[in-house]
Amino acid sequence: MVKVNVPFMQTGTLVVGNRLLDETDRSVQAWQGRPSCLTHGHRACQGCAEALAARWVLDTAMEVTDGKLMVANATGCLEVFSTLYPESAWKVPWIHSLFANSASVATGIAAVLRARGRTDTRVIAQGGDGGTADIGLACLSGMFERNDDVLYVCYDNQGYMNTGAQRSSATPPATRTATTPAVGRDPGAPFGQGKSVPRIAMAHDIPYVATASVADLRDLEAKVRTAMSHRGARYLHVLVTCPLGWGTKSADSIKMARLAVRCGLFPVFEAEYGEVTASTPIRDRVPVEEYLRPQRRFAHLFGPNGDEIALGRIRHMAERNIRQYNLCPEGSRS
Repeated sequence: MVKVNVPFMQTGTLVVGNRLLDETDRSVQAWQGRPSCLTHGHRACQGCAEALAARWVLDTAMEVTDGKLMVANATGCLEVFSTLYPESAWKVPWIHSLFANSASVATGIAAVLRARGRTDTRVIAQGGDGGTADIGLACLSGMFERNDDVLYVCYDNQGYMNTGAQRSSATPPATRTATTPAVGRDPGAPFGQGKSVPRIAMAHDIPYVATASVADLRDLEAKVRTAMSHRGARYLHVLVTCPLGWGTKSADSIKMARLAVRCGLFPVFEAEYGEVTASTPIRDRVPVEEYLRPQRRFAHLFGPNGDEIALGRIRHMAERNIRQYNLCPEGSRS
């Protein structure tokens, strides 16, 4: 009996279409010998978009650097579900930092490599929105201000999902979380609070800042390649859906990320040295309600006792993003 090696290819990643392209245009995931930096054995929830995005980011970076890559990972969902002691799902040099200091740890690694003349080995720091926008913001700002040669990747699932879905400063307003319940006169997370880390990164005039969505993995891959082509501090902010924290179906993770972009609440753009250089236009714009309604964290905004005022303010946020980043240059359907 002759044994035939039949490679297993993921479904839903355009692999078949990639194989019709020239090899130089194919996705890294279409390559049978792809690094698979985050491999089997992790404990991510079903439908976890963070696991998908992290593997895509690091596989691309590994290909670009010819395998010469080191990673510092903040405490959080990604670290917890991938490295339950004594096991690890990582196939890349990887170090677990504290919640607050993955940017500082990565900076130290980059400094040691530079001192040893190892300019060929690159460094990535990564964390969730809690470890990035809140607990780790000071260390991250320091990394930006010094222009350290590190790519920092934030996987933004819009809350502290690892500890029970508490509000972070990346949590959208009106969101029901464990610390912002849907009760009182203004239910959910407050308006007028929080922060945009991509805009904070741009204010540091670093070489490259970009946002991306797990719903467009080819765009994410392209932005990782662009980021790795620069030297100095770089920042990539990736929207990753969380079925458990958002109250959505596991099968709808990509759909929800796509709707966030199509309604205007998550602008996708690139910036260099503080200036926006490109933005992804919205095709077939949808109302914000189409994005919010399937999520249980926004259920209190709908129904007989819904909150039209809050919905109006969220619509205004989408409109502001569209104007600010020129997301509908020729108009759109809504």
